[in-house]
Amino acid sequence: MHIKKESPNQPEIVAMLEQLDAYFGALYPAESNHLLDVAALMQPDVVFLVARNDHGAAVGCGAYVNRGGYAEVKRMYVDPSQRGQGVGGLLMAAIVDGARSAGLPRLRLETGISQPEAIGLYERDGFVRIAPFGDYVEDPLSIFMEKPL
Repeated sequence: MHIKKESPNQPEIVAMLEQLDAYFGALYPAESNHLLDVAALMQPDVVFLVARNDHGAAVGCGAYVNRGGYAEVKRMYVDPSQRGQGVGGLLMAAIVDGARSAGLPRLRLETGISQPEAIGLYERDGFVRIAPFGDYVEDPLSIFMEKPL
């Protein structure tokens, strides 16, 4: 498994993000989805990471946005055929390493209540629940989490 910074504007990555959008769209109403599109993911304050298998195929992605006093985790996704093999944990470790190296003191994220696997990954990695942050507002379908670095 190889994880490195890449552009999200690649056909296989765009397809992966479209799968993620469809997944979220089936779980939550539009007002509860807080997605960054490809253009937003290409901004200078975003680090977008891609996990590739030994054959070079993209099997997961994740990003963090430098929000000044913290990094916000966005667009975490692992191909369904690759789940349970540690890809999400490796992506999160790379995000933690990158944000820590950038001097950011904490990671924050918003996730949905209907994603127990993601919630479990974040809790195992040391995230704890917090109140809404940034521009987020209280939403019964959202969980807000933070991890000090």
